[in-house]
Amino acid sequence: MTKHWHIEKDISGLCWLSLDKTDSTTNVLSNSVLKELSELIDHLELDPPIGVIIRSNKTTGFVLGADITEFGALNGIEEAEALVLNTHRLFDRIENLPCPTIALIEGFALGGGLELALACDYRLVVMTDSRTIGFPEIQLGIHPGFGGTVRSVRILGALAAMDLMLSGKMLTPQQALNIGLISYVADRSQIETKARQLVSHKPPRKKAPLYLRFIRLKPCRIWLGRHLKKIISKRARQEHYPAPYSLIDLWVQHGGSDTEAYHAEAKSISRLLFTTTAKNLVRVYFLRQKLSGLSELASPIQSAHIIGAGVMGANIAAWCSLKKIIVTVQDSKKVIIEPALKKAASLFKRRLKDPKTLDSAHKRLRPDPEGKMIGDADIVIEAIIEQLDAKKVLLENIEQDLKSTAILATNTSSIDIEQLSGNLVHPERFVGLHFFNPVDRLPLVEVIRSDSTNTKYFEDAISFVRHIDKLPLPCRSVPGFVVNRVLAPYMLEALYAYQEGYQLETIDEAAIQFGMPTGPIELADRVGLDIALNVTQILRDKLPNANLELLIDKVKTGNLGVKTGKGFYTFDGGRPKKKKEYAKPGIELKDRLVLALVNEAMACFEDKVVEDLDLIDAGIVFGAGFAPFRGGPIQYARERGVKSVIDQLNLFEEKLGIRFKPNEGWQKLI
Repeated sequence: MTKHWHIEKDISGLCWLSLDKTDSTTNVLSNSVLKELSELIDHLELDPPIGVIIRSNKTTGFVLGADITEFGALNGIEEAEALVLNTHRLFDRIENLPCPTIALIEGFALGGGLELALACDYRLVVMTDSRTIGFPEIQLGIHPGFGGTVRSVRILGALAAMDLMLSGKMLTPQQALNIGLISYVADRSQIETKARQLVSHKPPRKKAPLYLRFIRLKPCRIWLGRHLKKIISKRARQEHYPAPYSLIDLWVQHGGSDTEAYHAEAKSISRLLFTTTAKNLVRVYFLRQKLSGLSELASPIQSAHIIGAGVMGANIAAWCSLKKIIVTVQDSKKVIIEPALKKAASLFKRRLKDPKTLDSAHKRLRPDPEGKMIGDADIVIEAIIEQLDAKKVLLENIEQDLKSTAILATNTSSIDIEQLSGNLVHPERFVGLHFFNPVDRLPLVEVIRSDSTNTKYFEDAISFVRHIDKLPLPCRSVPGFVVNRVLAPYMLEALYAYQEGYQLETIDEAAIQFGMPTGPIELADRVGLDIALNVTQILRDKLPNANLELLIDKVKTGNLGVKTGKGFYTFDGGRPKKKKEYAKPGIELKDRLVLALVNEAMACFEDKVVEDLDLIDAGIVFGAGFAPFRGGPIQYARERGVKSVIDQLNLFEEKLGIRFKPNEGWQKLI
C-alpha cells in the first residue's frame, strides 16, 4: 500500500506512476517519497510494462525538488552523502528500465524534480508561457545533486547546462525545448495521446550535438572553467557563495563522465549543505515562504485604477495588467499616459510569447485621463509625487468617486499614512502599498495599515499583493516603514565617512566586500539624491543629529544621480565612472556601514513596525537587498554574536556619537 504514489496499469499495458504527496499542496522528493518510488521500481524491474509514465496528481506542478524541510534533520556530511548516493542509484534504475520512460510534466519541474525527469527517456511538457523549468539550487547555496550535474551536460552539452545551473534561471517549456532540455511540448488536451505515441514509436533520445562534445576534452574544460569563474566572480564572491565555484570545479575535473562525476557530485553537494551560506540561503527560502503564506485567501480584487502615470505608476499598472488585473490609468493628459502604455507593451513582449495571451494583456490596460472609470475599480492606487500635501489633496478629492467596497491605497515610500488619512471620510478603507522600483524585478511590497484601517480591507490588500505574485510585508504606519527606515542610516553613514575623507569607491567596496549587491553611495545615486533627501527629512526624528547638508547641496545643484547623469558619481550609459585605484576598506568602515543598518533593523522591531524578527529579516533581504547569504540583519547579528554587536556599537557611540547607541531590543536576544 503506497502513501504518496498511485500506480495504474491501463488496458494497453502502460504503467502510470502518479505522485500526490500526502499532507502537502506540492510534490517534493522527501525521503518517504523516494523510498516508495524505489519499492515501485523493484516491481517494475521484475515485471516490466510496455512503458512507464511518471506524472503528478497535484495542480501545483510536477515536482518542486527535494524536500528542503529535511535538510535541517541531516546529522552530518556522511549522512547527506549516503542519501544522495541512494537517490543516484534509484534514478539510475529508472534510466535503465527495459521499457520507455516518460516524465509527463505540467507546471513546475524544478531541481530534483527536473533531475527525476532527466533520468527518464523523454520529457513531455504541457505548453505554457510561464517559466516553470529549471535548476534553482544555486539560490540555496548548493548545486544539483541527484545526478543533474552529469545528465544535464550529457543531454544539453556543457555550455547550455552550465549556464542553466549557474544562473538558476527558469525556462518556459518552449525555451527548454529550444535548448534540448525537454523532448516535446503539447497542449493539455493532447498530452496523454502524445505520451502513448512516444511509447509506441520510441524516437531517439535527446543528446548534446556532436560538435559540442570536444568541449569535454580536459584542456578545453580547464580553459572554459577559468572563463566561467571570471564571469561568476563579477557577481558572486567565492567566500560568500561557494556553490557556483564548486559546480565549475566538478565539471572541470570530471567532464560529466558518469561514475566518477556522480560520486564527486554527491561529495560536493553534501559538503555545501553544511556551509553557513547554504543554511542562511535556505533560511531566506523559508522567509520567502513565510511572506507568501501571509494570505491564502482568494483576492476579491479583479480591477485596479492607478492615478499617476510616472515611473512608479506606469510600472505598477503594467505589472498588475500582466498579472491579469483589469487596469485603468489616470493622469492629467493622455499624452502623459502614452509612455506608460509603451513601457507596459515592452514588459508584455518580454514576458508573454503566446499571441492570444499578449493581446489579452494589452486589452486589460486602458488609459483613463479623466478618471471616468474610477468608480468601477476594486482598488484605487494613488502613485503621484512623494509629497504629503499633494497626496492628501488628491486622496480627499477622489474618495467620493470610489465604490463603497473599494480599497483606497497610496504608493508611498516613507510618509506616515496616518497623516494622509486624517481628513478621509472612510479611513478604514485606506492602506499604504509601497512597491519598489523596478516593479517587475523587486519582489517585495510593504502593506501599511494605520490605526483606523479595517482588518478586512488590510487582509484584502495583502491577498491582492499575493495575487499579483509579490511578497507582502505587513507594516504598522511609522515613517519609513521598514526598508527605507533601515537604508537611511546606512546611506547617511556612508556620507559621514565621505566627509571624513574616505574615497567614494572605498566606501562602496566596504559594503560589497560584506556582501551587499551595491555600495551605499552608488545606491543613493541610483535611488535619486532628491528622493534620498526627501526620505531622510521625513525620518529626521529617527536620525539623531543627522547632517543632510551634503545631500541638500547636491539637490540644489541639480546633481541627482543616475537620472541626471551626475550625483556623487558621474554616469555614462547608466554606469558609474569609478576610480580603479583607491584605498582598500578596513574592518572598521565595514562595521560602521553594516551596524548602522543592523541597529536600525532592531529599532524597527522594538517600535512594532512588524510582528516578528523573521519579518524584519525578510523585508530587508527582499526589499533592501541585504546580503542573502547572511540570512538577514538579525540573523547576521546572531551569528556574529549579539554581545559582540552591542560592544562594537558602544565603541562607535563613544567615538562617533549617539547615532550608534545600541537599541534596547538587543538585550532581549542575549
